[in-house]
Amino acid sequence: MLSTVAAVSGLYDFLVGAFLLLASDQLTLRFGVPPANPPIFSDLNALFLMAVGAGYALPWREPERYRGYMWVMGPGLKGAGAAAFVLDYLVRNSPRSFLLFAASDGALALLTLVALSVRP
Repeated sequence: MLSTVAAVSGLYDFLVGAFLLLASDQLTLRFGVPPANPPIFSDLNALFLMAVGAGYALPWREPERYRGYMWVMGPGLKGAGAAAFVLDYLVRNSPRSFLLFAASDGALALLTLVALSVRP
């Protein structure tokens, strides 16, 4: 189960990062936000997401050895990301469409937590 969660999380992060890097104009249109200024901010976020996604290759291949990565990137990073999206929506009035990221990150954080709680 942990290997499957790593594959799904890695693919999710990598694809969102690639989309942000290669089609940031489409992403800003779909979410109703202005483009990052300067564009390097969205480029760096995209590279970060792609690196996190690529990092999931380790626990995908050897899930027991790389449980630490799963803890940090799953319940840690994705859980904090979900909370940040919700708080930003509530406090700074970010677009409602950003709650999609809160839902997807939160779901992956919980799924990872469940997978980490089950020992083979």
